[in-house]
Amino acid sequence: MYVRLQAKKGKEKEVEKFLCDALTTVQNEPAISTWFALRLGPSTYGIFDTFADVEGRQAHLSGKIAEAIQERSAELFSQPPATEQADVLAMKLPEVVQY
Repeated sequence: MYVRLQAKKGKEKEVEKFLCDALTTVQNEPAISTWFALRLGPSTYGIFDTFADVEGRQAHLSGKIAEAIQERSAELFSQPPATEQADVLAMKLPEVVQY
């Protein structure tokens, strides 16, 4: 899933803090496989996350991060967040070594 966020003028640092603070919540959502908060330009941000299955993605869409984005949307963003859902067809991830 990809969410594009356009910060209101002068709210860029607040959006960055909001996204960085969201990591704590994301770490407690087992349905999320990977999660990235991105700065794409001076006032354009994004969230890219992946899920093991559709059910996990749907659970996330009704979870705490989605709720927080909706609650703060009018304050932080110049337009509603644009969400795009996609299916990963191929990927490369680092090998995880378990001890």
